[in-house]
Amino acid sequence: MRRSRRSWFAVVAALAGSGVRAAGQGALSTKVSRFEDLAVNPGGKNRFRPIVEGLLHDGHPIEAHATELAPGNMPHGSHRHKHEEMFLIREGAVEVTVNGKSTRLGPGGVAFIASGEDHGVRNLGDTPAHYFVIALGRD
Repeated sequence: MRRSRRSWFAVVAALAGSGVRAAGQGALSTKVSRFEDLAVNPGGKNRFRPIVEGLLHDGHPIEAHATELAPGNMPHGSHRHKHEEMFLIREGAVEVTVNGKSTRLGPGGVAFIASGEDHGVRNLGDTPAHYFVIALGRD
């Protein structure tokens, strides 16, 4: 089934509001939190809010966080990893580069990065860019 951007943002909004954490070795448990109550972790000029990290009911790992990326910044250099990753842009303009091909994304833009693909994200604007990252799988 193909999902619309609106349905993906509903999923992300639900995750953003959950503030879920792993419950021991088992699956994630349910917890609801407001976005503004999520812990803020600085990373240089950027800020990150952990949303969820742990295992789904079927044992698959998931990690999600919100990023506030300063103008002209990258969260880190271009890289690759085994897990899949999805970026959902909330505010601002970013450039997502995958295997050397760059695409500009604004609010509502989505990038899905397959396992092993070289990728990076950079804020193109003069204001902070806000987006969600969902990592699926293990490295």
